[in-house]
Amino acid sequence: MFLTLAAFVGLAVVLVGLYVFIVLKAEVREALEDTLKQRAQRIALIIEQAETREEREDVVQSLAQYADIRISILDENAMIWDAIGNHLSLGAMQAGGPPLERLIEGGDPVIEVYNEGGIHTHFVTLRLQGSRLSIRVGQPSPPLLGLVQQMRTTLIVGMIMALFLALLGSWISAQLVTVPLQKIRKSARSISEGDLDSQILVDSRASELQDLTSSLNRMSDSFKEKIENLERMASLQNEFIGNVSHEVRNPIFAVGGFLEALAVPGMSDAQRELYAEKALANLQRLTNLFNDLIEIARLEYREDLVHREPFNISQLIEEVVEVLRPKAGEKNVYIDVRMENLDVDADRNRIRQVLINLVENAIAYSDSGTITVDAHRHGDKVRIEIDDEGRGMSPEHLERIFDRFYRVDPDRSRKSGGTGLGLSIVKQILQAHGEPIVVESHHGVGSRFQFELPYALPINESDAVEVGIT
Repeated sequence: MFLTLAAFVGLAVVLVGLYVFIVLKAEVREALEDTLKQRAQRIALIIEQAETREEREDVVQSLAQYADIRISILDENAMIWDAIGNHLSLGAMQAGGPPLERLIEGGDPVIEVYNEGGIHTHFVTLRLQGSRLSIRVGQPSPPLLGLVQQMRTTLIVGMIMALFLALLGSWISAQLVTVPLQKIRKSARSISEGDLDSQILVDSRASELQDLTSSLNRMSDSFKEKIENLERMASLQNEFIGNVSHEVRNPIFAVGGFLEALAVPGMSDAQRELYAEKALANLQRLTNLFNDLIEIARLEYREDLVHREPFNISQLIEEVVEVLRPKAGEKNVYIDVRMENLDVDADRNRIRQVLINLVENAIAYSDSGTITVDAHRHGDKVRIEIDDEGRGMSPEHLERIFDRFYRVDPDRSRKSGGTGLGLSIVKQILQAHGEPIVVESHHGVGSRFQFELPYALPINESDAVEVGIT
């Protein structure tokens, strides 16, 4: 980058230098020659107008003295007149100046530069049309020409300084750009090699570089987050596959064992019936597991499986409680229902599944006591709470109870026929409704699961409102 800038700047300075040395010098020289020619012609006209020799002498001597020039004349009698200052020589040339041959030859105006003692004198030799006089006028270099020479020298020095400053500025500018870019490249290489915690830090006032740095850092953070999510998903996937294989393998082995036992000769009918019932129970458990897995997959990848419509949540809770009350009675657990007559806007079948899973979970982890199901109005929502007086959970379990196959007490869950997916399905269904689920639990005291659903006006009331408006 620096070499490119230096090349452009150097080319510009060279072009300007060529103009100063060639074009400007030629123009100044041409202008000086034109001025000398015009002056020599005027002097020749003045001398031509002198009628007598004495007048011509006076004119030549006066012009040479007051104009500070040298005038040389070759008259019609081949007489040489040479005046320098106030001294006039007749018949011979004074010392200095170009040779006499040019004056004798005559012809078109000719300009010559002669150096006398370090002083440059410009001579113009000419003969007017129709005149018999050949005139040569010599004039030292005018002060303007010296000023032009000084200006040219100053310009050359200025261009050299400008070239130096331009190169210095180009180098500084290149450093201000390339150094941050090198840092960015180094940081990007570190990130590409796996150092995702590396941040790109650039000390630059250029807004473009700052924006580039910020964009690259955001991109790095995004990549880091996505990679972490992929790693977490891969870990969860491995854990999920391991859990599924474990959950599937146990019932299959149990069924195989019971079927082999049935083939043993001499077994009583009661034993055969017992083994057959246990094999069927494990097959049912396997069926429930696959059904729950399919249900979770459908909820995760098909949002349209939730069909909202107003329904009476109180009636639904009564239905669920009536179905599960016998199961609770087997463990001396009483289900208490406390609720208002309320309607909600949700998917009735999905919410029924949520209630069944939550109440069954409360029954599974309760050895006695009461399970309370409460539904009441809470703003524009209906809050449903399921409280139990079971074993409860310690805080480290609360963050994972909605994970697939996670069990607070694995032995108790398997004995009750649970698959470890019930609470995960509950969370998926409520997320599909756009609602969270909250759990509170204390070890040895019990647990409370709480969620909300949008409140809906009862059908009779909504009809009345429509009729009133009509």
